[in-house]
Amino acid sequence: MSKEREITSELVAELVTAGVLTGHKRSKTHPRMRQHIALNRNEIELLDPESTITSLDAAVKFIAEKLGTDGLLMVVGTTAPAREAVKAFARDLKYPYVVTRWLGGTLTNFKVISERIRYYVDLRDKKEKGELSKYTKKEQLKFSEEIGKMSVTFDGLLKLTRTPNVLLVIDPKEHMTAIKEAVRLNIPVVAIMDTNDDPKLVTKPIFANDHARDSISWVIAKIQEGLGKKK
Repeated sequence: MSKEREITSELVAELVTAGVLTGHKRSKTHPRMRQHIALNRNEIELLDPESTITSLDAAVKFIAEKLGTDGLLMVVGTTAPAREAVKAFARDLKYPYVVTRWLGGTLTNFKVISERIRYYVDLRDKKEKGELSKYTKKEQLKFSEEIGKMSVTFDGLLKLTRTPNVLLVIDPKEHMTAIKEAVRLNIPVVAIMDTNDDPKLVTKPIFANDHARDSISWVIAKIQEGLGKKK
């Protein structure tokens, strides 16, 4: 995807079918997004296909360069339309991800988060090996409940063994804490964003519908394809 692609009618049709170009109401449009809007239909802004494809290609090239041969990409998408695509993409490529709640300090207080991850893994492994059987049934139940609660938060972070090279975010408005932490640590941020977002908040914006499942899945699939990692 590093090569510049022609915006064909077939490609535009594909974008339209997946809802990739659909933004928000005109009243919610961010001023810096106006140059990336092609038209307005029934008060809904529609993104310019060229802006979408050009930004997508540039973002994929940027991610690939930052990752090199052994870089780490962290993916964040906690909204309902984004969760499954994010989880599948990250698990397939073996990258850390967040699809529930962003824990404050995940990046800026990495040492503490790492300790919590190690504690969770250790407790989970002990249960699987039957090493918790020496405790009372009440204590075992308490451990099981703790493991269950921690799994929701930490399963996606098991691959977070170091500070990521790039943060990929779906819908910046929903993940400003994550973005601020990345900016503080000089970690570049790539984000799928649409008409109500400020593109200046991130390093590389991808102009696409960030609130619809089909659109997010389409963009994520193209990112994976562009990185040379097909499912």
